[in-house]
Amino acid sequence: QVQLVESGGGLVQAGDSLRLSCAASGHTFSSYGMGWFRQAPGKERGLVAAISWIGGSTYYEDSVKGRFTISRDNAKNTVYLQMNTLKPEDTAVYYCAATKYSRFGLKAEDYHYWGQGTQVTVAS
Repeated sequence: QVQLVESGGGLVQAGDSLRLSCAASGHTFSSYGMGWFRQAPGKERGLVAAISWIGGSTYYEDSVKGRFTISRDNAKNTVYLQMNTLKPEDTAVYYCAATKYSRFGLKAEDYHYWGQGTQVTVAS
């Protein structure tokens, strides 16, 4: 069992940066692929970025490439999402998720554990 707790969301201006953190409990964290999803009002939850268990493989959704960076520190059981040059369209609830697959999945149904979400609001 893995429990995930996100932090770091907030209200920022366009062009600002935020770093989201996801702290995981459970001794098997290092063997799980991790992902960050987001869901805006009226839209489906979609994958923003993902990272394999050892960090060797990453994925980014096209709209965040070059602006967002996912990383993980297995010693701290934490995964991060550094978000730079934020845009109003990045406004959403951001969720951290873990998959038992050591690489990662691209769909929400590939993930087995979810955090409660953290709100990111980018004002224009």
